Amino acid sequence: MRRSTASIAANPVLIGAATTLVIVVAVFLAYNANQGLPFVPTYNLKAQVPNAANLVKGNDVRIGGTRVGIVDSIRPVRDRRTGAVSAVLGLKLETTVSPLPRDSTVLVRSRSALGLKYVDIARGRSRQGFADGATLPARAATPAAVELDEVLNMFDDDTRAASQVNLREFGNALAGRGQDLNLFIEDLNPLLGELRPVMRNLADPRTRLGQLFRALGQTSAEVAPVAEAQGSLFRGLDATFSALASVAPSLQESIERGPEALDASVRSFRAQRPFLANAEGFFRELGPGATALRAGADPLADALEVGTPAVRRSVALNRRLVPTFQAVRRFAEDPLSSLGIRGLTTLADLANPIVAELRPAQTVCNYVTLFFRNAASLLSIGDANGTWQRFIIIATPTGPNSESGPSSGPARGGGSDERNFLHANPYPNSSAPGEPRECEAGNETYAQRETVIGNTPSRQRAATEPTTRAEARR
Repeated sequence: MRRSTASIAANPVLIGAATTLVIVVAVFLAYNANQGLPFVPTYNLKAQVPNAANLVKGNDVRIGGTRVGIVDSIRPVRDRRTGAVSAVLGLKLETTVSPLPRDSTVLVRSRSALGLKYVDIARGRSRQGFADGATLPARAATPAAVELDEVLNMFDDDTRAASQVNLREFGNALAGRGQDLNLFIEDLNPLLGELRPVMRNLADPRTRLGQLFRALGQTSAEVAPVAEAQGSLFRGLDATFSALASVAPSLQESIERGPEALDASVRSFRAQRPFLANAEGFFRELGPGATALRAGADPLADALEVGTPAVRRSVALNRRLVPTFQAVRRFAEDPLSSLGIRGLTTLADLANPIVAELRPAQTVCNYVTLFFRNAASLLSIGDANGTWQRFIIIATPTGPNSESGPSSGPARGGGSDERNFLHANPYPNSSAPGEPRECEAGNETYAQRETVIGNTPSRQRAATEPTTRAEARR
């Protein structure tokens, strides 16, 4: 009788051990994926770049958009002659790119608008290549990288305001004209066909079109000194003819009946002569008064036009104001009213220095308007369920006495982060009485590698970000 042997698959201990081993290996491989798979040969290079800002260990290395490796290390180096600081990148590449030609270039590029970077290598054509462990010199870091903030800085306040005006005007010009545009495009084909012989005639040397433009240039040069006067003339003519267009039928009728009116005038002038003589004396004596009223003629005319209906309505208003004035009289005769007025006077006296202290924060620095604008922008995004707050977390520097934990004094450097310096200014200058005329909050410069507590010694400008178009123009 043969003795039966137990199967390994039937042993739960062995199955559990094998499963645990597979999971440990998978976790190990996933954890080290950014550093490359173990036991896989690599082609290691170093590259010197002027700036490795926002580049971190484990970022991609790409050639032609294809991932060929990772950034294995980042190390700052200082030039002994100039003292300039650059970065040396350790690159762990696939062996398929070995050897990299010596005329290849390297560039740190942005992968997204959120700040993610990668190293882009432009493969050269040289027959000589870099050996394993070699260093790409600083001259290979070309062209100079252009950061997203540098591109956005082109759009200053004036450019953004002009772009808004252009978009609004172009939108107004095209709004409601879709059918006209379609008709224009439809008529282009016959127009272009008929335009061909015209352009052929213009291109013929016998037309001497060049002399026409030279003559136009000479004419424009002669007219240029009086261009402003001519522009004013045409603006005045436009206003005149616009006014005449509304009365064109009446004007035509006046011209048609003009001869009859002139004949009647000749007959009546003999009787009108004494009246005109008296009117001439009256207006001569009225001249000084009319000259004095000339400056206020327009407001007086507007006042008479607006005041006529107001005077008619004042009768009913006066009847409705009788109870109001009676209530005002009772209030004035009440002994408690004087106490309240004195209390308001005391309040005004106490609030006056506070208002004088806080007024420049808005009238000079515009801080109150900026606060409410930013508060509105903070909660400006939402859906049917409500709005949500927009924010971003800024990690504080680490080191002794850092802001991220307990401290025994102000942060004055030290630690792994060179930015571990405290910058605190709880009461920035806002052009208040007794303070320098400056808007310090939002304008003070950041002093690197220095601990700054309180107001900065440098003088800032007495202005902040504009919130209206009128402020932007100033």
